[in-house]
Amino acid sequence: MTGALRRTAAALLAAAVPAVLLVLLPVGPAQAADYRYWSFWKSSGGAWAYQQQGPAVYVPADGTVDGWRFALSPDGGKEAARPGAVGDFAALCTATPAQQGRKRVGVVLDFGTPADAPKGAGAPPAARTACASVPAAATSAEVLAAVAPPLRYDSAGMLCAIAGYPRAGCGEAVDAGAPAASGSPSGGTGLTGPVLGGVLVLLLGAGAWWQLRRRR
Repeated sequence: MTGALRRTAAALLAAAVPAVLLVLLPVGPAQAADYRYWSFWKSSGGAWAYQQQGPAVYVPADGTVDGWRFALSPDGGKEAARPGAVGDFAALCTATPAQQGRKRVGVVLDFGTPADAPKGAGAPPAARTACASVPAAATSAEVLAAVAPPLRYDSAGMLCAIAGYPRAGCGEAVDAGAPAASGSPSGGTGLTGPVLGGVLVLLLGAGAWWQLRRRR
């Protein structure tokens, strides 16, 4: 009997290990959030490429085009919504004469769609373009300030508004809308039926081991 009881207890304890893991692990995968913000782009080969440097440090060359798009987009840049208009420098700056010691940079501003707009902001402004004539050492932030004031930044230096849009907010995370786990309205761990079953197995295994110790 002792040998059979020992084998039974070992089997129950082995089954209890996955139950412990179920209790410790969260229920359901984490949900990613989207963000409402101005993304920064540069025209490259007739297409938009995500700008890896911030506008305060990037110095665009003469004859280039900066693009901006306000949208509800994933964080990380590459999957963000692109400006709708093409970054064609010749078309944007044909009416702006070149000047000694200055450069011309095209700018495309896309204020997004009504679905991208913050709650209560109303319809976004229409997309527009401009050509900035600025000093040769000007950054993209200075280019933008020359053609689309007022700009608004937060305390960390993040660009929040271009041409006053939007009037409030700055890069807010927007919940993806995934439902909370069953039994856990706040999205916490929560004990589901399978986990409770695992806990029961754990208790049974512990009881069998205690009985084995008493028989020795």
